[in-house]
Amino acid sequence: MTPARKPHKRLAANRKALRDYHVLERFEAGIALRGTEVKSARAGHVSLAGAYGRAEPDGITLHGMTIQPYEHGNRFNHEPDRPRRLLLHKREIDHLSAQVEQKGCALVPLNVYLKKGLVKVEIGLCRGKTHGDKRETMKRKTAQREAERAMAERRRR
Repeated sequence: MTPARKPHKRLAANRKALRDYHVLERFEAGIALRGTEVKSARAGHVSLAGAYGRAEPDGITLHGMTIQPYEHGNRFNHEPDRPRRLLLHKREIDHLSAQVEQKGCALVPLNVYLKKGLVKVEIGLCRGKTHGDKRETMKRKTAQREAERAMAERRRR
């Protein structure tokens, strides 16, 4: 019998990413943090608005993710908007770098969460949606919502 999986504590989510992009693949990555960044992240002071990943020669770097300074920190507190290195296997880095260069995809962080006491980032290999794709998604969600309402109303009778 397998033990029940403990849900991860979500620290931040990038809901706009799912609206603006088609997610082709998802990867779980560790993130290299300094000093008081972990304490601030555990308190939930993380923002993914406008964050993106960039493939660089030494690995994948996350830009635009904001971790607010720790309120009980001292003069050695961290910078909120500094680029942070993602911790991935070499083959994952090579795969992501190739996909970004060839297909014109983007690396977008989807979630930041705690897993076994470590801060993890779920990063997606994404392709941008067109205006028509966004409309289609909205129509599909509206139709699904109306169907669920009709079924709930039918059950009540």
